[in-house]
Amino acid sequence: MPMSATEIETMIKAKFPDATIELKDLAGDNDHWQAHVVSAAFKGKSRVQQHQLVYEALGGNMGGVLHALALTTGVPKD
Repeated sequence: MPMSATEIETMIKAKFPDATIELKDLAGDNDHWQAHVVSAAFKGKSRVQQHQLVYEALGGNMGGVLHALALTTGVPKD
């Protein structure tokens, strides 16, 4: 069963309450998502580390319930 935008956002917000999240359903099937996540928690972390943190927030759903996620991350601009 695919994941809705609400489910994805809820999981990310649970780990990063300050996060700004932009989601786009790339195929219209709730199975292929593009996400841009901005959080102060990413400060000082490499892009790979930032992505790993988001994947952790998704609780192991990547590659299963959540088939594909094109992910970009960043820190808030001062």
